[in-house]
Amino acid sequence: MDEADFKTLLARLPVSWWETDADSGRVRSGGGAFADEDTAHRFLEALSTEAGGLPTARWGDSARPGEDDRPGDGAPSGDGAPSGDSAPSGDGPRRTRFEGRTFDVTWSARGGDARRRGSRGVAVEVGGGAPAGAGAYASFADLSPAAMFVRDAAGCYVWANHAYAHLYGTTRDRMVGRHLGEFDAPDDAARFLALDDEALTGGHSLRHTLTYRRPDGSPGHAAGYRFPVSWGALRCVAGTYVDVSEYIHALEGRRRAEEDLRALRDHSGLPCVRLSADGVVGEASAAAAELLRLRLGDLVGSPADAFLAETPERAALHAVWSELTTGRRRNAQSSAVLVDGDRRLRRVWVHLSVVNRTRGRDTGVWAVVTRLGLSHEPDPALTPAQVRILALLAAGYDNAGVAAALRLSRQTVDYHLARLRRLLGAATRPALVARAYVLGILSPHSWPPRSTTAAHPLSPA
Repeated sequence: MDEADFKTLLARLPVSWWETDADSGRVRSGGGAFADEDTAHRFLEALSTEAGGLPTARWGDSARPGEDDRPGDGAPSGDGAPSGDSAPSGDGPRRTRFEGRTFDVTWSARGGDARRRGSRGVAVEVGGGAPAGAGAYASFADLSPAAMFVRDAAGCYVWANHAYAHLYGTTRDRMVGRHLGEFDAPDDAARFLALDDEALTGGHSLRHTLTYRRPDGSPGHAAGYRFPVSWGALRCVAGTYVDVSEYIHALEGRRRAEEDLRALRDHSGLPCVRLSADGVVGEASAAAAELLRLRLGDLVGSPADAFLAETPERAALHAVWSELTTGRRRNAQSSAVLVDGDRRLRRVWVHLSVVNRTRGRDTGVWAVVTRLGLSHEPDPALTPAQVRILALLAAGYDNAGVAAALRLSRQTVDYHLARLRRLLGAATRPALVARAYVLGILSPHSWPPRSTTAAHPLSPA
């Protein structure tokens, strides 16, 4: 919470705050203690007179925050002036009354020289039920959504706000005067008393998290502080806590989900990797390392581009990746030609899903291989003429059409076809075309058919 947020919160509470600058006469104030600005101005002028010269500026109609105000010339006469003990000899706190209302006031000089630097302070209206010295805490804390309490050294409640009593399924009137052992299990009560004793003995605040048992028997979790306070003549321990049960449960759910994901990654048999936004492998399954013929330790930490062949699919995959990492898409399907550790090629089909930032991790992408092509040599022993013949066969040309398109004799075309059948292990023309696509010789994303390594879209090879 920054200063602006804090002042916005105070605008709804019975609090008046101010900041003055004696050099420029600038005055700023706020809070919800007074319904109008003029009353707040009268309160500060009266407080200035009572304090024996608390540095302020004049708060008349001609002097408002941001203007050249003149030093105040005293409090208005009558019942409006605060009344209290003798003027303080330094910084607050002190208790004072103003127009029939009681306030605890704390202020301090700014920069060490109150006369030259001005002051800043806060006044909290005190309710009638709180003991002297405790009203500021009780008045402020009673409206807080955080759970707050005050206990004496023996463990009996002397005050609690509504939010704290709600944690135990009761009201604060039923808690005050009763021992915490009536609300907590014996082990919990002993633990809480030990924390109280630590705060009292050490004389400083303690920050910690704790578990407690809810009225329905389920475990609850809270995080906050406890610290020593003076409550009237008693030396007590005050605490302020926020219930973080839902947050803890969410963390536990995320932990279980991550364990399930790791189990799926390691035992499903699917080749999958988790990539960072810059394309580096952060996690990988054993199946992914096996697919790429690498050790798992060598795969993790490597850039994914190192395993992509220079094919048209690579550029298309980069375009998809940009959309994923910039938030324009959440998932995508794509194909790619992988280069394994033995420099062999294999076409794969991949599902890509964006994963959001989590604690200790940046936004990334899970890549899961859903289909595998056959592994083949990166440079098949095919001539450019043979690649062109395969592209024409895939386009539906017969032998005569192939010969005419390439200006070859029928005998030459027949020779190349016989050679291709042996090289690719395919006995028929349809089988030749199928093998050409499976082995990545022909691109599945272009028409008319062409080689995956064609330099120009209209070039067949």
